[in-house]
Amino acid sequence: MVSRPSLSELISLKGKVSLITGAAAGIGRAIALRFAEAGSDLYIVDINEEGLRSLEREIKNVFNVEVLSFKKDLSKKDEIDSLWNELEDKEPDILINNAGVYIFKDFREVDENFLDFIMKVNLYSAFWMSQHMIKRRGNKGGVIINVGSIEAIMPFAKGLVHYDISKAGILALTRALAKEYGKLGFRVNAVVPGGIKTPGTERLRKEAIIKLKIDIIKTGINFMTRLPLGRMGDPDEVARVVLFLASDLASYVHGALIPVDGGFLSA
Repeated sequence: MVSRPSLSELISLKGKVSLITGAAAGIGRAIALRFAEAGSDLYIVDINEEGLRSLEREIKNVFNVEVLSFKKDLSKKDEIDSLWNELEDKEPDILINNAGVYIFKDFREVDENFLDFIMKVNLYSAFWMSQHMIKRRGNKGGVIINVGSIEAIMPFAKGLVHYDISKAGILALTRALAKEYGKLGFRVNAVVPGGIKTPGTERLRKEAIIKLKIDIIKTGINFMTRLPLGRMGDPDEVARVVLFLASDLASYVHGALIPVDGGFLSA
């Protein structure tokens, strides 16, 4: 008779190494903390060195796991390449493509440099990181989890056309990689957050109020009115779903796009 793994065995990431981009704050930080709690050693990556050091200290003070932090600008492919060169033969078992920028800008004012930056951080970084992961691990397989956005499925806020198309690309990347590399042992999925209270969204909210950006304020009110759960989500609520997808609890979940949005897309 085949043994039935215990729940603690299924959720455990002990013996695994996870690489998390955009780890210094918000959803990325929450994912790193939950993965450390589950026993995973960590490679944490961000352009925010101070945030990385703070997270590294917190994890080492609380959890018995190894943590290496890397300050990298993921809008630059050569820095992505250098990251993987630094890892040498210590490739991760799990890759979380979370890095992203969320900036409001009227579609009519978007120029080539701005769009290029958004696409490089939000989409191309996930493309290049995933390519390195699949090349490095070969037929050993692994787990790739991409962080999308409900804006890619249902554009709601004004001034985010550039962001919307970058995150739509993330969803397409997820499903295309799932189709092509499942048979090599890779599981590829995406979480689709919405309405999450992060330092970035809080900064934008305060800026909108201080500068009386009426369109953004109105969008926020309309969003909350439509939200079935009636509250913003916490980054840890996204991290728990990412942990599920990374663990053996989700061993037959592949090519999935899982909303974590308080029911917004269903409303």
